[in-house]
Amino acid sequence: MNMSKNNSKSKFKQKQNKVELLLLILYVIGFYIFCIHRSLRLSRDHFSKLRGLRVGWLFSPARLNDASDDQWRNFRTNLPILSLVFGIFTLLANIFRKLFRLRARGMSFLWFFLSLIYLSYLHGACILFIFLIASSNFLLVKIFARAKYFTFLLWIFNLGFLFCNRIYQGYSFSIFGEYWEYLDNFRGTFRWHICFNLVVLRMISFGYDYHWAHQESRFDQEKHIQRCHVCKSGKNCYQILQERNAHMNDYTFTTYLSYLVYAPLYIAGPIISFNSFASQLDVPQNHYSIKEVIWYGLRWVFGLCLMELMTHLFYFNAFATSASWKMLSPMDIFIVGYGVINFMWLKFFLIWRFFRFCSLIAGIEAPENMPKCINNCHDLESFWKSWHASFNKWIVRYMYIPLGGSQRKLINIWVIFTFVAVWHDLEWKLLSWAWLTCLFFVPELLVKSATNAFQAKGALDGFIFRELRAAGGTITITCLMPKAISSYLLPNTM
Repeated sequence: MNMSKNNSKSKFKQKQNKVELLLLILYVIGFYIFCIHRSLRLSRDHFSKLRGLRVGWLFSPARLNDASDDQWRNFRTNLPILSLVFGIFTLLANIFRKLFRLRARGMSFLWFFLSLIYLSYLHGACILFIFLIASSNFLLVKIFARAKYFTFLLWIFNLGFLFCNRIYQGYSFSIFGEYWEYLDNFRGTFRWHICFNLVVLRMISFGYDYHWAHQESRFDQEKHIQRCHVCKSGKNCYQILQERNAHMNDYTFTTYLSYLVYAPLYIAGPIISFNSFASQLDVPQNHYSIKEVIWYGLRWVFGLCLMELMTHLFYFNAFATSASWKMLSPMDIFIVGYGVINFMWLKFFLIWRFFRFCSLIAGIEAPENMPKCINNCHDLESFWKSWHASFNKWIVRYMYIPLGGSQRKLINIWVIFTFVAVWHDLEWKLLSWAWLTCLFFVPELLVKSATNAFQAKGALDGFIFRELRAAGGTITITCLMPKAISSYLLPNTM
C-alpha cells in the first residue's frame, strides 16, 4: 500500500517538474525574443548618435560594427599576428621537446628564450626593470624561505613594487642618470607595469610554493585520487599538479624566470601556480587529448563568430561609452545593461580562452577562467568563483587559506577584496567598489548559511525554494549591470 502511494507521489512530482520546465523554457524563449527585437530596434534608431562604430564586414550592405571597447578592438586587431607568433612558438617548443627529449631544465631555457623575444617587442628596454625586480624577489625567497616571518616579507616586497610601479608609471631610465636616459626612447609597444600585475601574482606563487616545499605536505594525494574522476582515469588534473610539491631541483632561476614571462599566458593569463607550471615543463599535461584540444579550439572559433554577429547587430557598448543610455527608457536601460554584461563576459571568455588554448598546445594546462556563463551565476559568490576563476583559485590558495579560511570568512573577504581592488589599480573608486561588494557579500553569506539548514519537505516547499533562488539570481545579475556600464568610465575595474 505504501509503495503504491510512493510511486504515485513520484509520478506526480515528475509530471509537475516537466510542466515547470516547459513553462520556464517558454518564458526564456519569450524573454530573449523580446530582448533581441528591442535591441535591434535600439541599434537601428540610435546608431547615428553613438561613438566607436566602424564599418563592418557582415551582411550586405555591410552593417556597422561596434568597436567601442578598447580591449576587444586591440585584441581583435592583433589576433592574426598573435596567432602567428604563438603558432611558431608552440611549434618550436613541441619540436625541440620531442627531438631532444627535453625535460624541465631544457624546456625552461627554451621557453625563457622564446618569451624573451616576445617581451623585447612588447616592452623594449623596460624588460630590465622586470628582471631586476624578479631577481630581487628570487633572492628574497631563497634566503628567507625557512624563516617564520617569510610570508610577511614576501607580501611587503611585492605590494611595495606593485604600488611603486603604478605611482611612478613604470619609472624612467633618466632617474638613474643621463647615461641611461636614451633608453627611454626604447620602451616598446606595451606598458610593462600593466602586465607586471600578473607577474606579481606569479612571484608570490613561487615564494609560497618554495616555502611550503620545506614543510610537510597536508595534501592527501590518495584521498584526492579516489574522489577525482580525472585522476582515477590515470590522468593528472590541475589540482593535483598544483598541490603536489615540485622537486627541489625545479626551483631554479631559469625555471622561475620562464614561469614569470611564459609567453602564452604573460599578457592576460590565466594564472597558473609555480608547482603546476614546473611539473608540466617536465611532463606535458595529459588531461586533454589532442582531439579534445582541437575541439576546444573549434568551440573558441564558434564563440568568435558569435561575438562578430553580436557586435554587428547590437551596439550595447557604444551606448555605454557614448553615455547615450541616459536618454533611454528604464526598460531600454535594462536591456543595454544586460547586453553590456553579456558582451563583457564573452569578450573575456574569448581573450582568456585564446591564450589558454595556445598554452594547451604547448603542453601546459592552465585553469579555465570562465567555467560558467554569467547568466548561470545565481549569487555573488558563484559569480566571483566563475569570473576570472584562475585569480579566484590563486586567492584561495595564497590568501584565503593562509588567513584562516572559512573560520574567518566574514573578515577575510574585506582583506581579499581590498587586495583585488589595489591589484587592479590605485583608485579610491575601486576601493569603494570593493568595500561595497563586501557589504553585499556579508548578508548573502548569512542568508546562505541559514538556507543550507533548510530542507524542502514537500513539492510546494521545493517550488518556493527554487523560485527564491531564481529571484536571488535575478537580483545578482541586475546589480551587476550598473557595474558593467560604469566600467567604461572606470578603467581596469573588471
